[in-house]
Amino acid sequence: MVRSMPTFENTIEALERSGELLDRVAHTFYTVTSADATPEIQKIDEQLAPLMAAHQDAITLDGALYWRVQQVHARLDDLELDDEQRYLVERHHREMTHAGAALDDDAKSRLTALNQQLSTLSNTFERNLLNDTNDLAVVFDSSDELDGLSSGELSAAARAASDRGLDGRFVITLPLFTGHPYLAQLRDRESRRRIMAASRSRASRPNTNDNRPVLTEIVRLRAERAALLGYDSHAAYVTADETAGSPAAVERMLRELAAPSARNARAERETLQSIVDETEAAPFTVAAHDWAFYTEKVRTARYAIDTSALRPWFEAERVLQDGVFFAATQLYGVTFAERHDLRAYHPGARVFEVSDADGSAVGLYVLDLYTRDSKRGGAWMNPIVSQSRLRGTLPVVVNNLNVPLPGDGEPTLLTLDEVTTLFHEFGHALHGLFAVVTYPHFAGTNVFRDFVEFPSQVNEMWILWPEVLDNYARHYETGEALDLAIVERLRATETFDQGHATSEYLAAAWLDQAWHRMDTRAVVDDVAEFEAAALADIGLDDPVVPTRYSSTYFAHVFSGGYSAGYYSYIWSEVLDADTVDWFRENGGLTRENGDRFRARLLGVGGSKDPLDAYRDFRGRDAEIAPLLKRRGLEA
Repeated sequence: MVRSMPTFENTIEALERSGELLDRVAHTFYTVTSADATPEIQKIDEQLAPLMAAHQDAITLDGALYWRVQQVHARLDDLELDDEQRYLVERHHREMTHAGAALDDDAKSRLTALNQQLSTLSNTFERNLLNDTNDLAVVFDSSDELDGLSSGELSAAARAASDRGLDGRFVITLPLFTGHPYLAQLRDRESRRRIMAASRSRASRPNTNDNRPVLTEIVRLRAERAALLGYDSHAAYVTADETAGSPAAVERMLRELAAPSARNARAERETLQSIVDETEAAPFTVAAHDWAFYTEKVRTARYAIDTSALRPWFEAERVLQDGVFFAATQLYGVTFAERHDLRAYHPGARVFEVSDADGSAVGLYVLDLYTRDSKRGGAWMNPIVSQSRLRGTLPVVVNNLNVPLPGDGEPTLLTLDEVTTLFHEFGHALHGLFAVVTYPHFAGTNVFRDFVEFPSQVNEMWILWPEVLDNYARHYETGEALDLAIVERLRATETFDQGHATSEYLAAAWLDQAWHRMDTRAVVDDVAEFEAAALADIGLDDPVVPTRYSSTYFAHVFSGGYSAGYYSYIWSEVLDADTVDWFRENGGLTRENGDRFRARLLGVGGSKDPLDAYRDFRGRDAEIAPLLKRRGLEA
């Protein structure tokens, strides 16, 4: 057999051209499995998972293909390639090597088997979590038990109950994270306890949805795979191809932040306890399910702000049109027109055509706002179609949230946290819409995992930006603007409760690292004991400040793409906080600033090293001081 000599065109570009039909179908299918997973869809997904893993391995581990990539890579300096093409060769060579393409045939065979097993187990983890989350939705017999919720929230709970055949009762569904937004409002302590207890028990009960044996097997197989690939642990394997570089770098950052965060959380707890001691007829020791409720009391007393009372100013459609879209138009010149003639994958999903300032097409944006039993928890962005000059495609991106559907005739009034989530996920959507690349490998958010959260976090800055807030924060009945004094107090609370918020996040990030720093010799018999020991090790074992995600419902790392990478949010936030300072120093919400950020960061997608892209935008490396100031962690 005569092989053609490898060139960029017949090897690297040919690889980029391949698989377009499967990519299109897979992106569409996985959009549905996440957002509308019927039992029939789940069954197909379970059958498909190992097949897709095997297919990917058949490409990535192919010896003949790897030889061709090696040949092109070895001649890189002799080829007349542009910057994107050169980086594409480097990434394909690096990724194939990292994935095990240089292993011998026996090792490749074992690696393929491991990848298929892991794919199946991740699928099982997600299915178990979805089923147990639905099963643990908390049922209340009387609205008295839900005292503190608004009429709209009660209506949503009644609708959720009715959908389950529980007419006359109320159902509170559970979000992905520990706790619940309603814990800040519910006056009945027992109701708060029930919701928190249900949330923390997800997929950890001895039933068919128990994720404890699933996750320990995932951890074991990931450790075996890492050893096969020449790494001490799964965390070492993952971080080797991220901007962090090593688990040690991640650990240094997490430990540096953990101590001041825990210190601040302890001080916050003391404040909450004093409120309880002073105001309750029968004082009690503050528990995890009390934190949000009494934090709001402190916020109200200290800053005269009740965040739950702000919801009438955050009507969902106005937040979307006059907040999220408005900020994007001011910054980037893009406009959004709803396409009622285009049907999405679910009746609740809306489609918007995105146009540039000159009228040219940018792509399509799909928003799926509301929760349903067939949708997994949390919020996310994903592409249905990725932009590529090579394939001649424009992007179609989706934002999914899990906002409770209001009762008939009721407006959708968002919490401040939900407003934040919408702006955050839209930042991912902008990344997917604005990246303009030739090769699909670099499309949209195809960047290093510990960089991908940076654009979404940056987009959160516009929530309280004066001209943006004034445009969308209007009372849904009267049109009255949010009082400027309240706005100023909101800005003053940016470091409020950050000890708690940072601690719960860092605890989850450390759990992720702890699971994935283990080698093949480690054995975990008790998941709860392992968690407790890991959190004690880093000083984040305060029972009143539970981890944001416990292992059995930690979908980011056991069924998502963040294994050994949940640290990415705070790692990216260093860049985010530094970028916010740049915008403030350079005039804020202007087209000039937006165009610079779009051209030098969002627009390059994954087509250059992300830290090089950041330096191109900022003029220097990021500094950590703005992050420490934001979170109140300065010495």
